[in-house]
Amino acid sequence: MAGVAGMAGMACVSTSAYAQAAGDNVVTLGWFHIAPQYSSDPLTTHVAPVPINGPLGLPSAFTSAGTGLAVSNTNTIGLTFSHFFTDHIAVTALGGIPPEFRISGYGVIQPPGPAGALGQENLSAPSNNPLVGKVRQWTAGAMLQYFFGEAETRFRPFLGIGLTYNWFNSFELNPYFSQSLNENLGGILAAGAGKPGPTSISAKSSSSWAPIFNIGAAYSLSKHWQLNASVSYIPLKTYAETDIEAADGTLLAVSKAKLKADPIITFLAVSYRF
Repeated sequence: MAGVAGMAGMACVSTSAYAQAAGDNVVTLGWFHIAPQYSSDPLTTHVAPVPINGPLGLPSAFTSAGTGLAVSNTNTIGLTFSHFFTDHIAVTALGGIPPEFRISGYGVIQPPGPAGALGQENLSAPSNNPLVGKVRQWTAGAMLQYFFGEAETRFRPFLGIGLTYNWFNSFELNPYFSQSLNENLGGILAAGAGKPGPTSISAKSSSSWAPIFNIGAAYSLSKHWQLNASVSYIPLKTYAETDIEAADGTLLAVSKAKLKADPIITFLAVSYRF
Protein backbone atom coordinates (compact mmCIF):
# COMPACT_ATOMS: atom_id res chain seq x y z
CA MET A 1 0.00 0.00 0.00
CA ALA A 2 8.39 1.50 1.90
CA GLY A 3 10.44 2.60 3.07
CA VAL A 4 8.55 -0.54 2.07
CA ALA A 5 4.59 -1.52 2.36
CA GLY A 6 5.97 -3.55 4.35
CA MET A 7 9.50 -4.99 4.85
CA ALA A 8 11.14 -8.14 6.27
CA GLY A 9 14.73 -8.18 7.50
CA MET A 10 17.16 -11.03 7.97
CA ALA A 11 20.61 -11.38 9.35
CA CYS A 12 23.40 -13.98 9.43
CA VAL A 13 26.86 -13.45 10.91
CA SER A 14 29.64 -15.37 12.64
CA THR A 15 32.61 -15.05 14.92
CA SER A 16 33.88 -18.54 14.10
CA ALA A 17 34.04 -20.00 10.62
CA TYR A 18 30.27 -20.29 10.18
CA ALA A 19 28.47 -18.64 13.07
CA GLN A 20 26.10 -15.98 14.24
CA ALA A 21 27.30 -14.78 17.61
CA ALA A 22 26.94 -11.99 20.12
CA GLY A 23 28.46 -8.70 18.95
CA ASP A 24 28.23 -9.45 15.22
CA ASN A 25 26.81 -6.94 12.72
CA VAL A 26 25.39 -7.75 9.32
CA VAL A 27 24.21 -5.85 6.26
CA THR A 28 21.69 -7.65 4.05
CA LEU A 29 20.80 -6.68 0.48
CA GLY A 30 18.20 -8.40 -1.63
CA TRP A 31 14.89 -8.54 -3.48
CA PHE A 32 11.49 -7.86 -1.95
CA HIS A 33 8.34 -9.19 -3.62
CA ILE A 34 5.31 -7.49 -2.05
CA ALA A 35 1.91 -9.11 -2.57
CA PRO A 36 -0.96 -7.19 -0.91
CA GLN A 37 -3.83 -9.37 0.35
CA TYR A 38 -6.13 -6.40 -0.01
CA SER A 39 -9.75 -5.80 0.93
CA SER A 40 -11.68 -2.54 0.79
CA ASP A 41 -14.78 -0.96 2.28
CA PRO A 42 -17.20 0.79 -0.12
CA LEU A 43 -16.31 4.42 -0.84
CA THR A 44 -18.13 7.01 1.25
CA THR A 45 -18.40 10.51 -0.20
CA HIS A 46 -18.63 13.47 2.17
CA VAL A 47 -20.11 16.59 0.60
CA ALA A 48 -18.87 19.97 1.79
CA PRO A 49 -21.39 22.14 3.73
CA VAL A 50 -21.95 24.59 0.88
CA PRO A 51 -25.20 25.24 -1.07
CA ILE A 52 -24.78 21.92 -2.92
CA ASN A 53 -27.07 20.01 -0.61
CA GLY A 54 -30.15 22.17 -1.10
CA PRO A 55 -30.70 22.40 -4.86
CA LEU A 56 -29.32 18.93 -5.61
CA GLY A 57 -30.94 17.14 -2.69
CA LEU A 58 -27.61 15.70 -1.54
CA PRO A 59 -27.09 14.36 1.98
CA SER A 60 -23.95 15.38 3.84
CA ALA A 61 -22.51 11.90 3.12
CA PHE A 62 -23.44 8.86 1.05
CA THR A 63 -21.92 5.41 0.53
CA SER A 64 -21.75 3.89 -2.95
CA ALA A 65 -22.47 0.18 -2.53
CA GLY A 66 -20.32 -2.16 -4.61
CA THR A 67 -17.38 0.23 -4.89
CA GLY A 68 -13.88 -0.48 -3.65
CA LEU A 69 -10.14 -0.32 -4.26
CA ALA A 70 -7.49 -2.86 -5.28
CA VAL A 71 -3.69 -2.72 -4.94
CA SER A 72 -1.11 -4.19 -7.32
CA ASN A 73 1.82 -6.46 -6.48
CA THR A 74 5.27 -4.92 -6.76
CA ASN A 75 9.01 -5.55 -6.36
CA THR A 76 11.84 -3.50 -4.93
CA ILE A 77 15.33 -3.65 -3.40
CA GLY A 78 15.55 -4.32 0.34
CA LEU A 79 18.37 -3.30 2.68
CA THR A 80 18.56 -4.23 6.36
CA PHE A 81 21.07 -3.86 9.17
CA SER A 82 21.24 -6.28 12.12
CA HIS A 83 23.12 -6.48 15.39
CA PHE A 84 23.37 -9.67 17.46
CA PHE A 85 23.09 -8.98 21.19
CA THR A 86 23.46 -12.70 21.97
CA ASP A 87 24.11 -15.84 19.91
CA HIS A 88 20.35 -16.12 19.40
CA ILE A 89 18.85 -12.63 19.60
CA ALA A 90 19.29 -9.91 16.96
CA VAL A 91 17.65 -6.56 16.30
CA THR A 92 17.14 -5.67 12.62
CA ALA A 93 16.44 -2.24 11.15
CA LEU A 94 14.41 -2.25 7.93
CA GLY A 95 15.13 -0.19 4.84
CA GLY A 96 15.36 -0.25 1.07
CA ILE A 97 14.02 1.53 -2.00
CA PRO A 98 10.40 2.61 -1.35
CA PRO A 99 8.14 0.48 -3.57
CA GLU A 100 5.62 1.90 -6.02
CA PHE A 101 2.06 0.56 -6.23
CA ARG A 102 -0.91 1.02 -8.57
CA ILE A 103 -4.40 1.46 -7.15
CA SER A 104 -7.43 0.41 -9.20
CA GLY A 105 -11.11 0.90 -8.51
CA TYR A 106 -14.40 -0.87 -9.17
CA GLY A 107 -18.08 -0.07 -8.86
CA VAL A 108 -20.00 3.17 -9.48
CA ILE A 109 -19.99 6.32 -7.37
CA GLN A 110 -23.52 7.65 -7.69
CA PRO A 111 -25.11 10.31 -5.49
CA PRO A 112 -28.63 9.60 -4.25
CA GLY A 113 -31.59 11.72 -5.27
CA PRO A 114 -31.78 14.08 -8.26
CA ALA A 115 -28.00 14.51 -8.38
CA GLY A 116 -27.60 10.82 -9.15
CA ALA A 117 -29.44 11.28 -12.41
CA LEU A 118 -27.13 14.14 -13.38
CA GLY A 119 -23.76 12.56 -12.73
CA GLN A 120 -21.97 9.39 -11.64
CA GLU A 121 -18.50 7.90 -11.93
CA ASN A 122 -17.84 4.34 -13.10
CA LEU A 123 -14.64 3.30 -11.34
CA SER A 124 -14.61 0.02 -13.30
CA ALA A 125 -14.22 1.73 -16.67
CA PRO A 126 -11.00 0.49 -18.35
CA SER A 127 -9.93 4.05 -19.16
CA ASN A 128 -10.14 4.95 -15.45
CA ASN A 129 -7.81 2.20 -14.29
CA PRO A 130 -5.53 2.24 -12.58
CA LEU A 131 -7.07 5.21 -10.78
CA VAL A 132 -3.65 5.95 -9.30
CA GLY A 133 -0.87 5.11 -11.72
CA LYS A 134 1.78 5.34 -9.05
CA VAL A 135 1.93 5.84 -5.31
CA ARG A 136 5.11 5.38 -3.29
CA GLN A 137 5.10 3.71 0.13
CA TRP A 138 7.70 4.49 2.78
CA THR A 139 8.30 2.17 5.71
CA ALA A 140 10.46 2.64 8.78
CA GLY A 141 10.67 -0.25 11.21
CA ALA A 142 12.64 -2.67 13.33
CA MET A 143 12.32 -6.30 14.34
CA LEU A 144 13.46 -8.48 17.23
CA GLN A 145 14.59 -11.85 15.80
CA TYR A 146 15.37 -15.16 17.47
CA PHE A 147 17.79 -17.55 15.72
CA PHE A 148 17.50 -21.26 16.49
CA GLY A 149 20.42 -23.68 16.73
CA GLU A 150 23.98 -23.17 17.94
CA ALA A 151 26.07 -20.17 16.93
CA GLU A 152 28.42 -22.26 14.76
CA THR A 153 25.60 -23.94 12.80
CA ARG A 154 25.54 -23.09 9.10
CA PHE A 155 21.76 -23.35 8.69
CA ARG A 156 19.69 -21.39 11.21
CA PRO A 157 15.92 -20.81 11.05
CA PHE A 158 14.57 -17.71 12.78
CA LEU A 159 11.41 -15.96 13.87
CA GLY A 160 10.90 -12.23 14.17
CA ILE A 161 8.36 -9.68 15.36
CA GLY A 162 8.53 -5.91 15.19
CA LEU A 163 6.84 -2.60 14.48
CA THR A 164 6.61 -0.48 11.33
CA TYR A 165 5.49 3.04 10.49
CA ASN A 166 4.10 3.47 6.98
CA TRP A 167 3.30 6.56 4.93
CA PHE A 168 2.55 7.35 1.29
CA ASN A 169 3.37 10.11 -1.21
CA SER A 170 4.00 10.80 -4.92
CA PHE A 171 0.43 10.09 -5.98
CA GLU A 172 0.09 10.15 -9.77
CA LEU A 173 -3.57 10.11 -10.79
CA ASN A 174 -4.69 8.63 -14.10
CA PRO A 175 -5.43 11.76 -16.22
CA TYR A 176 -8.44 10.04 -17.82
CA PHE A 177 -9.87 9.30 -14.39
CA SER A 178 -9.27 12.89 -13.25
CA GLN A 179 -10.95 14.28 -16.36
CA SER A 180 -13.91 11.91 -16.07
CA LEU A 181 -14.43 12.66 -12.37
CA ASN A 182 -14.24 16.39 -12.98
CA GLU A 183 -16.78 16.20 -15.82
CA ASN A 184 -19.22 13.73 -14.27
CA LEU A 185 -19.21 14.83 -10.63
CA GLY A 186 -16.98 17.84 -10.17
CA GLY A 187 -18.90 20.09 -12.53
CA ILE A 188 -22.25 19.23 -10.92
CA LEU A 189 -20.95 19.81 -7.40
CA ALA A 190 -19.33 23.10 -8.42
CA ALA A 191 -22.55 24.33 -10.05
CA GLY A 192 -24.57 23.34 -7.00
CA ALA A 193 -22.15 25.18 -4.74
CA GLY A 194 -22.23 28.33 -6.86
CA LYS A 195 -18.53 27.86 -7.72
CA PRO A 196 -18.40 27.88 -11.54
CA GLY A 197 -15.23 26.91 -13.36
CA PRO A 198 -13.06 23.80 -13.70
CA THR A 199 -12.63 21.51 -10.72
CA SER A 200 -9.48 19.61 -9.71
CA ILE A 201 -8.81 16.17 -8.26
CA SER A 202 -6.16 15.10 -5.74
CA ALA A 203 -5.48 11.92 -3.77
CA LYS A 204 -3.82 11.01 -0.49
CA SER A 205 -3.65 8.20 2.03
CA SER A 206 -3.31 8.10 5.81
CA SER A 207 -0.13 7.00 7.57
CA SER A 208 -0.26 4.20 10.12
CA TRP A 209 1.64 2.01 12.59
CA ALA A 210 1.51 -1.74 12.02
CA PRO A 211 3.21 -4.84 13.44
CA ILE A 212 5.38 -7.10 11.30
CA PHE A 213 5.71 -10.89 11.67
CA ASN A 214 8.68 -12.66 10.13
CA ILE A 215 9.86 -16.25 9.54
CA GLY A 216 12.90 -17.39 7.60
CA ALA A 217 16.28 -19.07 7.52
CA ALA A 218 19.92 -18.16 6.98
CA TYR A 219 22.69 -20.28 5.49
CA SER A 220 26.37 -19.39 5.95
CA LEU A 221 28.58 -19.79 2.86
CA SER A 222 31.76 -18.58 4.55
CA LYS A 223 32.95 -16.56 7.51
CA HIS A 224 31.49 -13.36 6.06
CA TRP A 225 28.86 -14.31 3.44
CA GLN A 226 25.39 -15.82 3.91
CA LEU A 227 22.24 -16.52 1.92
CA ASN A 228 18.88 -15.47 3.36
CA ALA A 229 15.23 -16.18 2.68
CA SER A 230 12.19 -15.03 4.64
CA VAL A 231 8.48 -14.32 4.49
CA SER A 232 6.86 -11.48 6.42
CA TYR A 233 3.33 -10.28 6.99
CA ILE A 234 2.18 -6.74 7.86
CA PRO A 235 -1.50 -6.23 8.82
CA LEU A 236 -1.51 -2.76 7.27
CA LYS A 237 -4.57 -0.51 7.17
CA THR A 238 -4.88 2.90 5.53
CA TYR A 239 -7.62 5.31 4.49
CA ALA A 240 -7.41 6.23 0.79
CA GLU A 241 -8.99 9.55 -0.13
CA THR A 242 -9.89 11.47 -3.30
CA ASP A 243 -10.74 15.17 -3.03
CA ILE A 244 -12.68 17.36 -5.48
CA GLU A 245 -11.97 21.09 -5.28
CA ALA A 246 -13.60 24.06 -7.01
CA ALA A 247 -11.57 26.51 -9.11
CA ASP A 248 -11.18 28.83 -6.08
CA GLY A 249 -9.86 25.98 -3.89
CA THR A 250 -13.13 25.28 -2.05
CA LEU A 251 -13.34 21.62 -1.05
CA LEU A 252 -16.50 20.24 -2.66
CA ALA A 253 -16.36 16.54 -1.78
CA VAL A 254 -14.15 13.87 -0.26
CA SER A 255 -14.49 10.19 -1.24
CA LYS A 256 -12.81 7.89 1.26
CA ALA A 257 -12.46 4.13 1.82
CA LYS A 258 -10.68 1.99 4.39
CA LEU A 259 -8.17 -0.17 2.54
CA LYS A 260 -6.58 -3.19 4.18
CA ALA A 261 -3.39 -3.87 2.23
CA ASP A 262 -2.08 -6.71 4.47
CA PRO A 263 1.00 -7.47 2.32
CA ILE A 264 2.89 -10.76 2.32
CA ILE A 265 6.54 -9.93 1.67
CA THR A 266 9.07 -12.41 0.30
CA PHE A 267 12.74 -11.51 0.81
CA LEU A 268 15.64 -13.26 -0.96
CA ALA A 269 19.00 -11.76 -0.12
CA VAL A 270 22.74 -11.97 0.46
CA SER A 271 24.29 -10.74 3.69
CA TYR A 272 27.77 -9.73 4.81
CA ARG A 273 29.06 -9.93 8.39
CA PHE A 274 31.59 -7.50 9.82
